[in-house]
Amino acid sequence: MDQQQLFVKMAVDGWNQQLKFTNDTLDKILDEELLNEISPGKNRGIYLLGHLVAVHDLMLPLLRFEEALYPELVQPFIKAPDKTVADLPPVSQLREQWNIVNDKLAAHINNLSPADWFTRHNSVSEEDFAKEPHRNRLNVLMGRTSHLANHRGQIVLLVPKSK
Repeated sequence: MDQQQLFVKMAVDGWNQQLKFTNDTLDKILDEELLNEISPGKNRGIYLLGHLVAVHDLMLPLLRFEEALYPELVQPFIKAPDKTVADLPPVSQLREQWNIVNDKLAAHINNLSPADWFTRHNSVSEEDFAKEPHRNRLNVLMGRTSHLANHRGQIVLLVPKSK
């Protein structure tokens, strides 16, 4: 395994591990429990789940895989703060979208060659990428892994003490 393959394997393994930890956490929380705030005055679980679905969905075009599946989630879960949008999708729908978007990402992630991980992502021009080659797809995956871990750390506060 060369160094490039090793870096990609480490990053993809970290992503998969955080995704598994998050799924395990979500499996311990009932839909109605996701309607609770993480702590008084803070985001609700439904908002964090919707936010993660929207962010992961936007990874599809950002990593130049395909168009986003759920662009309608950007407004309520990325652009607007929690509790400012009256009509959010039901938790059951967000859970389904979470699984669908992560399955799509996994299919693309698992088919990308190590060399392709070091190519530019969709938010950087060819000219800027030539000057800043660290603005690549692998860097996006590593950043989104940290983002996922951060929000999982919040969601875990909703897990009932008995689980």
